[in-house]
Amino acid sequence: MPNTLQHYIDGLWVDSQGGRTVAVINPATDQNAADLILGTAADVDAAVVAARRAFETYSQTSREERVALLERIVGEYQKRVPDIARAIATEMGCPISMAQTAQAGSGLGHLGQALNALKNYEFSEKIGDNRVVREPIGVVALITPWNWPMNQILAKVGPALAAGCTMILKPSEEAPSCAAIFAEILDAAGVPPGVFNLVQGDGEGVGTALAQHPDIDMVSFTGSTRAGIMVAKNAADTVKRVAQELGGKSPNIILRGTPLDKALPGGVGGVLLNSGQSCVAPTRMLVHKSQHDEAAEKVGALFAAKKVGDPQVEGDHIGPVVSQRQWDRIQGLIQTGIDEGATLVTGGTGRPEGLSQGSYVRPTVFANVTPDMTIAKEEIFGPVLVLMPYEDDEDAIRIANDTPYGLGAYVAGDPAHARKFVSRIRAGAVFVNAGGLAFDMPFGGYKQSGNGREFGKFGLEEFLEVKSVIGALPEDVD
Repeated sequence: MPNTLQHYIDGLWVDSQGGRTVAVINPATDQNAADLILGTAADVDAAVVAARRAFETYSQTSREERVALLERIVGEYQKRVPDIARAIATEMGCPISMAQTAQAGSGLGHLGQALNALKNYEFSEKIGDNRVVREPIGVVALITPWNWPMNQILAKVGPALAAGCTMILKPSEEAPSCAAIFAEILDAAGVPPGVFNLVQGDGEGVGTALAQHPDIDMVSFTGSTRAGIMVAKNAADTVKRVAQELGGKSPNIILRGTPLDKALPGGVGGVLLNSGQSCVAPTRMLVHKSQHDEAAEKVGALFAAKKVGDPQVEGDHIGPVVSQRQWDRIQGLIQTGIDEGATLVTGGTGRPEGLSQGSYVRPTVFANVTPDMTIAKEEIFGPVLVLMPYEDDEDAIRIANDTPYGLGAYVAGDPAHARKFVSRIRAGAVFVNAGGLAFDMPFGGYKQSGNGREFGKFGLEEFLEVKSVIGALPEDVD
């Protein structure tokens, strides 16, 4: 098992200064999967001192040196994919097949794009006799969630390393083992001491200390909007940069007249993937009123056919949600949907048939959902889809935008028809006809879904500061 009882600081595994131990629960069995040390502000201080010291030298490394380092990390990461997959399946319940491919594979995808961005990025631009240079912002705090653990770690660590920053990572306390494995990967790849530091812990103890720390130059946070607001408030007194990727309630507009057998499976798959625990999942399906009932029947059949089971078993099924606390919240929202008058098409409260333990949720579909209903407004973060009828294109756009979130949106149907929606929808990404995430495209949200962008060169730029050099210099001076 990876080491989750110590922190990785300044190139060494070290004991916590005053931390306490808690259990990490396997959501499929309700049993203890690991023990975790919850760090303290003193641990954060030690990590920041190491990162600040390392920044003096690492920030001055050449592009070629950082390319070589990232290439070594890729090699070491590939060796540990099976370990990463087992940790994800055990701690957050993602089926082992998906954990091995999409979950662990997303980390490799981000490493590859960080490499591409670093190789091709112009860090210096001449404007007349002057020059604009882009330099690493400094010491950065990276706070990541449990739902896509390696995806979010590498979406931050890869470009931060490419930019020349040093860092402190605080992963989710609900899925900490991936981060410990990743620290071992970086150690094996020869990352210099202090460049990467791992402090395990929770938001109250470690996250707050990171956001408030005067010697941290930037916080990059992925998580709930509620937690993101607290990070921003804690960071405000030190006027540090805060980049955030937060919650979502993405609409999926099925254009009027679109063949449903063609349009529905992609939207269904996007909700069921990862047991619905994806911030960009298309959880609000908007269907023209003339096709709503047919869509409800077809979507209900697809959800009802989805198997739910043991994440350690290979196969095309979904696992549990991450925790009993999350299960309780989802059950409450499903019951609220019933109480507020939405039509329950399939699923509902309780565990799926045959499962007497674990945080398993019945794949659930509601129809005839109106914008004022709780399940149309709140991010459920489970395998729950709501179908909402609309009158015409203008009504669809109004409903799509009727949310405090703006992370993603989906449009299915004739591309010429879909085009008119792209500029009207307030979201950071619009996926047309089941287009998926691309690691070289910017990812981030409008409104309360956050600020800043990740992935590829856009993620690299988040970790760079802009400097004007005014006055003629020799051409070889950057």
